[in-house]
Amino acid sequence: MPTIRLLAIALTALATLPAGPLPVQAQTPAQAQTKVKTETIELPPLEEETATPAGPQTDGADAPADAFAPPMVLYDPELLPTPVRRMREQLIEAAAGGDLEAMRPMVEVNELPPLVSFGDETDPIAFWRSAGGDPEGREILAILIEILEAGFVHLEAGTPREMYVWPYFYALPLDTLTPAQEVELYKLVTPHDRALMEEFGAYNFYRLGLGPDGTWHFFVAGD
Repeated sequence: MPTIRLLAIALTALATLPAGPLPVQAQTPAQAQTKVKTETIELPPLEEETATPAGPQTDGADAPADAFAPPMVLYDPELLPTPVRRMREQLIEAAAGGDLEAMRPMVEVNELPPLVSFGDETDPIAFWRSAGGDPEGREILAILIEILEAGFVHLEAGTPREMYVWPYFYALPLDTLTPAQEVELYKLVTPHDRALMEEFGAYNFYRLGLGPDGTWHFFVAGD
């Protein structure tokens, strides 16, 4: 009987199988590796680190007034360059004699006379005679000596505008003066003058400027 024969063959085949789970066909490493789809994330390149300024960049002209450190106040004439020190000494010596004409050599030594007013004066000696409280201009000479005996400042060193200026109040805000500096200011001006300067916003009494080569640039008051 064919059916009985087939069943017997099947039973015989099953009897030859080993006990336990059926073996899994071995795979090669390439076949066993699981293929996983990955996505690469591109990070932005690191920017080169640069120094960050402490404050906004300005060209100086737009910087607030308090951004500039006040200049150092100096008193010792020995700190002056030799040409400046010599001119200062000559001015004091000439003024101490009480004769305006003694100032003329210092006025005329330069190609241009020093600025003595904001008008059209061309003769400083004649102007000083008319501007002082006495016809001989000796008040002006006294003021010049007081100015040159005060503290001074060295401004814009190393530039074409370099200057030594007396008194130092010219370069300092009046509201920053110490009590001792207030006393020095009142040796030159009255409290009324000081009040007017506060309204103006700066020192505007007489000031004198000498270049580093000794050139006398100005001795002027006003704004």
